[in-house]
Amino acid sequence: MAKTDTAPFCAHERMIAFRYLRPRRKEGFISVIAGFSFLGILLGVATLIIVMAVMNGFRTELLNKVLGFNGHSMVYSSTGAPIPDFKARAASLAKTPGVVRAIPFTEGQAMASSRRTSTGVLVRGLALADLVKLSSVVNDKLRGSLDKFDESNGVAVGYRLAWKHGLSVGDQITLVSPEGPTTIFGSAPRIRSFPIVATFEIGMSEYDGSVIYMPMTEAQEFFAQEDGASAIEIMVTDPDKIDELVPAMQQNAGQDLQFVTWKTSNKTFFNALQVERNVMFVILTLIILVAALNIISGLIMLVKDKGKDIAILRTMGATRGSIQRIFFMTGAAIGIAGTLAGIILGVVVCLNIENIRQGLSWLSGKELFSPELYYLSRMPAEMNINETIMIGLMAMGLAFLATIYPARRAAKLDPVEALRYE
Repeated sequence: MAKTDTAPFCAHERMIAFRYLRPRRKEGFISVIAGFSFLGILLGVATLIIVMAVMNGFRTELLNKVLGFNGHSMVYSSTGAPIPDFKARAASLAKTPGVVRAIPFTEGQAMASSRRTSTGVLVRGLALADLVKLSSVVNDKLRGSLDKFDESNGVAVGYRLAWKHGLSVGDQITLVSPEGPTTIFGSAPRIRSFPIVATFEIGMSEYDGSVIYMPMTEAQEFFAQEDGASAIEIMVTDPDKIDELVPAMQQNAGQDLQFVTWKTSNKTFFNALQVERNVMFVILTLIILVAALNIISGLIMLVKDKGKDIAILRTMGATRGSIQRIFFMTGAAIGIAGTLAGIILGVVVCLNIENIRQGLSWLSGKELFSPELYYLSRMPAEMNINETIMIGLMAMGLAFLATIYPARRAAKLDPVEALRYE
């Protein structure tokens, strides 16, 4: 029978290919291999999407929390002394194109004491007009009131710090500063009690458990900084371009100031996150690669089992290209189905990652993703559409490559040799 030319991937090729995906009872072992290949690709794609989303979420959340507290750049006096004319300097910095705001503050270390415990804290003095600009502090989780904060002589504390001390809004907290008045015996500690007027939740346990906001004038007096400011916090429109703005800011504010950007102060931390993310991507890609290798073994066994069918198709006029396309579609179908199912599973898990974490914590009776260890109060997951598409294309590409060798082997099968012993 003469060979007939048909369009590639025509109806009868697709019918035969998908027929081989539903093997008969005696081909059950091949079906098991195909099933494990499908599950391997599904789990590999889903795991890769979930891990990449969590790593992206970690970086975004930590960047927002860290920069939300410390700003995109901190400006200090090059002499190490407080900045005396901080209001004029801050106004000059705020006029720089690309700068969103410039907030001067007074800062110092102290010990917070209560009837329950004593802990080290970071006290930051801010004017009320500047404090209300901090969305990480003034949000729906703020308890109490910041009205008349400048005149109240009170403080706002992180909710974890208040919990450690067993305090709430209206209670008194005692702060001890080593920078006290000088006596003939040396410096005496400065001890004062302040009413708690508000509690805040930044969302980063390290800050929620150790930061206290105080009126600017109170902080200057408490840390004996007179009329100076410890530093000026700068927020810009594009944090990634902060280094490009430093020369213009320095020209406006003066050459006697030192600028420390977030890229410098957190370089090691965020570089470590990037390295960990890249390593996890490579490791989890191996799961997909192993599943693709399972497709190779499954198709090779299928080709061996279907030798008589291939020979009959060849004698009926099927070309080598047709046979190759049939087995290519059989393996590719496993890869496409596994990839699509993995993407769906990964997206569903990412959208419900926090509920899943809480459910697993409840089932195991242990706290998963401890805020004290990971700095964040909830598990973040931020999916990137381009990244998800790339993972899907990579998984399907590996599956397609895995089908080439078995499909070519099937196409090269000699029908005479295949039927000789039948």
